[in-house]
Order: sequence, then structure tokens, then C-alpha cells
Amino acid sequence: MKFDMISVVGFPRIGENRELKKWVESYLDKKLSKEQLIQNSKELKKKHWQIQKEHGIDLIPSNDFSFYDTFLDHAMLVNAIPAGYKNLGKEELDTYFALAKGYQTQNLDLKALPMKKWFFTNYHYIVPEITSDTEFKLSSTKPFDEFEEALSIGIKTKPVIIGALTFLKLAKKIDVSIYEKAFWVNLLSVYIQILDRFKTLGAEFIQIDEPVLVTDLTQADIELFDNFYRQLLSQKGNLKIILQTYFGDIRDIYEKLFTLDFDAIGLDFVDGKYNLELIKKFGYPRGKLLIAGIVNGRNVFKNSYKESLEILNTLSNYVDKKDIVISTSCSLMFVPYSLKFETQLDSSKKKYLAFAEEKLKELNELNILFNDKNYTQNSSYIYNTQLFEEMKANKFSDINTVVNNLRDDDFERKPCFEERIKIQKDVLKLPKLPTTTIGSFPQTPDVRKARSELKNGRITFEEYDKFIKQKIENVIKLQEEIGLDVLVHGEYERNDMVEFFGENLEGFIITKNGWVQSYGTRCVKPPIIFSDIKRKRPITVEYIKYAQSLTAKPVKGILTGPVTILNWSFVREDIPLKDVAFQLALAIKEEVLDLEKEGVKIIQIDEAALIEKLPLRKAYHKDYLDWAIKAFKLTCSKVKPETQIHTHMCYSNFDDLLDEIARMDVDVITFEAAKSDFTILDSIKKSNLKSEVGPGVFDVHSPRIVPKEEMKDLILKMIEKIGLDRLWINPDCGLKTRKEEEAFPTLHNMVLAAWEVRNNL
Repeated sequence: MKFDMISVVGFPRIGENRELKKWVESYLDKKLSKEQLIQNSKELKKKHWQIQKEHGIDLIPSNDFSFYDTFLDHAMLVNAIPAGYKNLGKEELDTYFALAKGYQTQNLDLKALPMKKWFFTNYHYIVPEITSDTEFKLSSTKPFDEFEEALSIGIKTKPVIIGALTFLKLAKKIDVSIYEKAFWVNLLSVYIQILDRFKTLGAEFIQIDEPVLVTDLTQADIELFDNFYRQLLSQKGNLKIILQTYFGDIRDIYEKLFTLDFDAIGLDFVDGKYNLELIKKFGYPRGKLLIAGIVNGRNVFKNSYKESLEILNTLSNYVDKKDIVISTSCSLMFVPYSLKFETQLDSSKKKYLAFAEEKLKELNELNILFNDKNYTQNSSYIYNTQLFEEMKANKFSDINTVVNNLRDDDFERKPCFEERIKIQKDVLKLPKLPTTTIGSFPQTPDVRKARSELKNGRITFEEYDKFIKQKIENVIKLQEEIGLDVLVHGEYERNDMVEFFGENLEGFIITKNGWVQSYGTRCVKPPIIFSDIKRKRPITVEYIKYAQSLTAKPVKGILTGPVTILNWSFVREDIPLKDVAFQLALAIKEEVLDLEKEGVKIIQIDEAALIEKLPLRKAYHKDYLDWAIKAFKLTCSKVKPETQIHTHMCYSNFDDLLDEIARMDVDVITFEAAKSDFTILDSIKKSNLKSEVGPGVFDVHSPRIVPKEEMKDLILKMIEKIGLDRLWINPDCGLKTRKEEEAFPTLHNMVLAAWEVRNNL
């Protein structure tokens, strides 16, 4: 075995120019053949493997690639496919996309599988469905095919598969317990077959990802894990099994792990700093590799060699140095591909950044330094140390003076909720079951073209402004024709709900090609928070004011909330998140008050990602929620009682947090519910939440046209669960990713459903 090894947990799969996104969308639009899609993807994977090899990576992952989602890939691998999809009679690839996006014909209408956030990242995974009828069996060749593809170019990869406990805990279970022995024993037989197949193919290492181990575990979880892996590892033969964890520490199971015959344990020393204390306290077994995750896979700032080498040197006091493998903290899929495309970035800021390809270089340099007794004299170490000294000198300062002078009264809205709602009902005069959308309308090709032409100087701002106003006129007219009660301006001027605000606030770095995958073919370009945040000028006021001038119906002002901007941006690691959130809140507060001055009666401050950075362990929830909720309240604490404040939340599990969310004191909350089977309805009923609510009645991420009767049944169910007087009718998220021919008919059906229920009641 080679010593001084370097490992990568996973690599971005979308390509340096989002090639994969474009190929998959072309395939789904029937513009690209299956054969070409597969061939293109093979070339992309080879390119990624070769890049990692060129940077000296020893443990290069395979099967971290996916056309849509690796969790869905794993469901296909073990045959966790709902019966309705098995009977489609489609080829494997088309069944796969049907699971992800739904399948609709004249005679058949299958919904897409649910989608949830992957731990505390902005990546969404497809939630497979497991029932008592699920028959686990090896039903895909994908991981083996990719191993052989890499082998054909001379690279022996470490295949990556999702671990059994993580898979079972994160899958949706219907009338089944994962702790029943017969249930997980069937899955065990599939994993044994996977190991046997890789042994035959000549694999040396296999990486089994068990990130669920960093969450709060029950005794039943620990026993299931122990029983499963004790039996699986007895069948590994000459294979070396890496148990890979990330996103936190493994305090609940640390000692138990070392009674099992894993050959290597992957630990995160970025988000899981307590892992170092566990090793100090309990030691680490000799002869077992430690995959030390010290290069941050979730942020774009350079690695501090001084801090990383301090961790590595401390580890070497407890772990044989030759058994330490330097690694990323998690997959690099959460950061952009490469800085080489950022030719327009200010070099004085660019020098502090490292995207995926640059992090490969960091791994290599750290490995050299770690094995150099005189590393403090090394030029790369000296340069890196100087960089971080410079960054420390560039502290947040100006706005922090204001933040530090905030008083309790700055976070509280008056009068109380009950009084405000009465005033708002008199002012707005909305019907029962008011209908609205979340905000964005489809970003059609002409919108993207106009934005691109403006950036490239092919049209003037005046021409662009005229185009956007025409789009607003069209969408206001459309909404009035459909019959919506509360309208929106469509957000045609916005590329992304966070990037747009980053472009219009001081303190942000905006990249040209810093794309990361959010889900499936959806990619986002998170801005980078680098210095004090200030509002340069009004951001949304002009277009929302213009939209309101076109109609007598209320038009919502749509803003992105401070915590969502924070959580969907890359943030400097040396600045407390709370301070950044309050700076953002003060900037958004200025926008809120300007909208109110212009007569906007309803303002929606989206906090889609409010709980995205919620710590994975419940013991730390309170500290996070205290400042996150205060940041939101700061944005709207000074508005008039007649101004109705909305917020929107999506793709996280809010069921257990509604009492905390109630502290936001918001007038109306719209929730993503269609992707979560409306489990939130019972939770709303049991909670202290007073707000009016709009659990989305259809899934905007599926292209299916939802029938009126389906939504009508859902509305009646909602009325039964949470009452008529506080219910709003809306989609579960913005419509920007949908085509007009998909979104408009469903929106029309939604309004008809609400009308029929309203009239019958």
C-alpha cells in the first residue's frame, strides 16, 4: 500500500461549464439521443478522473457521478422503486427520470418522488420510498460500469456507495420499520453482492458513505449499524472498506466503530471539529487508516495551511503518521469547478479563493508540507500564512457598530399579531382562500437572452428596462385573467433569488462561472460574502411599483430574507455568522421600508433556507435559531400594522420546528408541502403557530400538469386540518424553473379549485 496518500470524498459532476445540465435537459426535451447522452457523460467522467490523477490524488472516487441524484441512483441500485414506476415498461434511464420528475400521459399520472435538503447543504436529494413490499435486490450495474470505465484509462478508483443506515434513515418509510431484522437482512444481501462484484473487478478500496452518523443516534440506530456492518465486513475479503462520514462529528458511535473491521475511517475536521477531541480522549486504533478531512468541501476560501497542519500534527500524536490520509472534509460537489474561468475577478480578492480544482492543489501541497519537518520554511506555507494575516486585517467593521447598538425593541413588531390581522383584513379585503403564487414566473429563453445581451453590451439598459416592463405587463395581465387574488411582478429581472441581491449589495463577490448543483439539472451561482454589507440603492422598488401601477389588485413585493442570503452564499470562515446575518437584515430592512413608502401593502421576505444551517445535533439548535429568527424580525419590525408580511420556506423538515418558527411573528407563511406529502398539516395543527398559512398545493419542480380535482381534494384536506380562515392557496415554490406551457395550466386549475371550494363553502 502506498503511504502519504491523498483522498477526495467526491468531485463536482456538472462539468466545468454545466455540460451535464445541458445534455440531460436536451435528452429530456428529446433533442439528444440516449446513446449520445451516455457517451458524453463517459467523456466527462474520464476528464474528472484524469484531473484528479494529475493533481496527485491517490483515492479517486467513482460512482459519485449522477445524471440527477446519487441517492436516487442508490435506490435504483437496490431496487427501492415504487410499484407504479416498475410497471411503466420503460428502459432503466427513462424510469429513473420518471422517478425524479414524474410521468404523465393521457392514461397515467405518476408524481415525482419527494425531494429534501441533503443535511445542511443547499443540495436536494430525491427521497426513495420503502414499503413492506419493497424487494431489495441488485438491479443496476452503474457503480461497476463506472469502475471499469476508469480502469480502461488506467485509473483504479475507489467506488463510492451510500451506506445502509444513511439510506434507511433518509428514505421515506411506509408501514415499515427499518429495525426489523428481516427487513435489513434483505438489504445486507445486496451489499454483500456489491462487495463480491467489486472483488471480482479488482477494486482495492470501497468508500461507504454514512453521514447520518454525525447526527443524534438512538440506541436502535447504533445496534442496527453494528449488526449490519459486522456481518457485511466479514464478507469483504481483500477489499479495503473506508467508512466515510462528513458534516460533523461521530460522538455517539465513536468507540463502537473500532470494534468493527473497517480498514479506514473518514472524519470531517472542518464541520466536525469535535472529532479531534474524540481522538484525544479515546485514541485511535493502530493499523487503521484515518482519512482526515481538513480541506473544506463546502466553502470557497483557501485552506489555512497553518491551522490544517496544527490539526494534522496533533493527530500524529495519536495516529501513526503513515496511517493519516489527507482528504477533503466532504465531496467537492458543493463548490464551483475552477477559478480559471474567473478572469474578471479582482485579483486582490481572487487570491483568497479556491474552487474544486484549486482544492486538489491544496491537498497536494498540504501532503508535502505534512511530510516536511521544515515546512515553515516552505514558500507555499509562507505565502499561505501571509494571505491569512492579510485577511484578518480586513475585518467587518463599519456596519458592526450599528449591529452592536441594536436593542431588544429593534426586533419586535407592534401591535400584536391578532390586532394586525384584523387591520390587514379591513385594508386588503381579500376573499376566503386567497390565491397567489410564491413570486417568480418561468424564466423563458427571451429573458435569459436579454440578460445576457445586457451583460455583454449588445443592448442598452434602457432597452433592457423596456423589455422587463413589457414582461411585467404581460404577467400582470395573465394573472388577472387566471383570477389570482394577490399578484406578483414575475421577477424577470432576477437571475437568482440570492445572487440578484448579492449583485446589488456592497460586500459581495459575484463570480462568472461559480456554478454548483442544487438538484437535478438546477444549478445556482452563490455569491461570496467578503466584507461589510450595505445597500447601495433601492433594489426592487422600481419594478414592483410599476407592477402595482398596472392593477387594482395587491402586488406582493418579493425580497430574499437575510438568513437565506447568508445560507445560500459562501461566507468568510473567520467572521461570526450572526454578525453577517444582522448586517444583511439591516440592508433588507431598508428595502422593506422603501417598498412600504411606495404603497406596497404585502411584502414577502423569503426565508427558504432559514433552517438550512440548523446544527445537525439538537443540543445546538437554540443558539442558531435565536439569532436567525432575530435577523428575520429585524427586517420588518418597523413596518405599519396594515402592511402584511409574508415569508416562504421550502425543502427542509419544519415539522418539529414550528413552535420556533412561530417566534418569527410573521403574518402569512407559505410552505413547501407538495414534495413532503403534506405531513406539515398535522404539525401546523398541533403547533403554536398563529400565522395564516399556504401549504403549497402543487409541486413546481415536476413538469406534470396537476388536475383541478386533485388540488380541490387537497384544499378540502387542508381546511379540515387547519381551518378555513387562515388558509392561502398557492404553489409550493416559485415557477421560474418551469416552462410556461407546464406552469400556466396548473396555475389556472389551482384557481378554479379554490373558487369551487370557496363557492361550495
